[in-house]
Amino acid sequence: MAANIAIWSISALAALAILVRPWRSSEAVWAVAAALVLVASSLVPWREAAAAVAQGTDVYLFLLGMMLLAELARVEGLFDWLAALATRSARGSPHRLFVLIYLVGTVVTVLLSNDATAVVLTPAVYAATRSARAEPLPFLLICAFIANAASFVLPISNPANLVVFDGHVPPLDQWLARFLLPSVASIIATFTVLRVSQRRALRGAIAAQVAVPRLTVGGRLAAAGIAGTAAVLLAANATGHSLGAPTFAAGIVTVVLVLSRDRRSPWSIVRGVHWQVLPLVAGLFVLVAGLQRTGVLRAMSAAVNAHAHATLHETAWGAGAIVAFAANALNNLPVALIARYTTVDTSTDPTLGTALLIGVDLGPNLAVTGSLATILWLSALRREGQQVSAATFLRLGILLMPPALLLALASALLR
Repeated sequence: MAANIAIWSISALAALAILVRPWRSSEAVWAVAAALVLVASSLVPWREAAAAVAQGTDVYLFLLGMMLLAELARVEGLFDWLAALATRSARGSPHRLFVLIYLVGTVVTVLLSNDATAVVLTPAVYAATRSARAEPLPFLLICAFIANAASFVLPISNPANLVVFDGHVPPLDQWLARFLLPSVASIIATFTVLRVSQRRALRGAIAAQVAVPRLTVGGRLAAAGIAGTAAVLLAANATGHSLGAPTFAAGIVTVVLVLSRDRRSPWSIVRGVHWQVLPLVAGLFVLVAGLQRTGVLRAMSAAVNAHAHATLHETAWGAGAIVAFAANALNNLPVALIARYTTVDTSTDPTLGTALLIGVDLGPNLAVTGSLATILWLSALRREGQQVSAATFLRLGILLMPPALLLALASALLR
């Protein structure tokens, strides 16, 4: 009992530190520190910790590949070009610009993952709004909220999708049958509430004449590489292969092709990758291993499956809502691991798994600790000298997340 209390206490303190970021430290510091404490105190044997870290291999490779592609696109000016093009197309209307950036953010999230939207679209949007002499915050908020709202359109749209399905996601036709309509509901609901909440900040006019930078050959190659990567991942998904290794390989190949053309050093790309994401994920996986040792996850799985066999749809509604809110306390990647264990006995019926994945992906729109994408978004904001407090995000998240979650679950379950 004492060991279980210690594990839960360490996990809770780590979650709080990730939220508060004492001394403006990196979120990864606290996840790794908590994992090391669990191992050093023998609350989690080092072999179990190593196995937990190894569980994330597919996620690490996926994140690395996507971050390499995203950083290449940033360095080559692809996102600056897209943001500037959207700003010029707005023709002086902040409302039109809001819609265009929302559409760009949706496409980037769907094809490059929600983390790419947070990391590279955020600074591009900031630069574009400054050029247009617009208030940046309403448009920067798009980069955070669409990153989660559109993160289950495709399997590649969120690393958490790989975790829930243990790297073996359903074929694309099955995926779309389960998640396309809920995704559309989530995207529309999030847009509507966000747009209404920012209506005062979008009054007036913005600069209509904004310089659109020339898209270089490297930028066009980066765009082609992204499109090619999406095609490779869809093919891998269709043939039942895991997505991590193909993503990493596609990212490496695209970077090598673009840089070798100009005989440039890769260090400009390597330096820009958010490497701290990898130890953050690894640390969170060890925390879940610790929670497993308490027996609580087994009890949860047994309870959920017992209810699911009797009242599947009611259980799916409740489980989807519970994991949506739980993701904000612990981050959605470890919650995705918990969801994977929970659905092990109901794999023959996708209803419960569908609801859980929607909760895991969409729930983080409530608080800044909910997903890696939001944490990366905050980091990108800080680079630009912008700040959004946890309380500000929560006040907006309370308005945004519940209706989007309700409509997404209804679209998935009431059929």
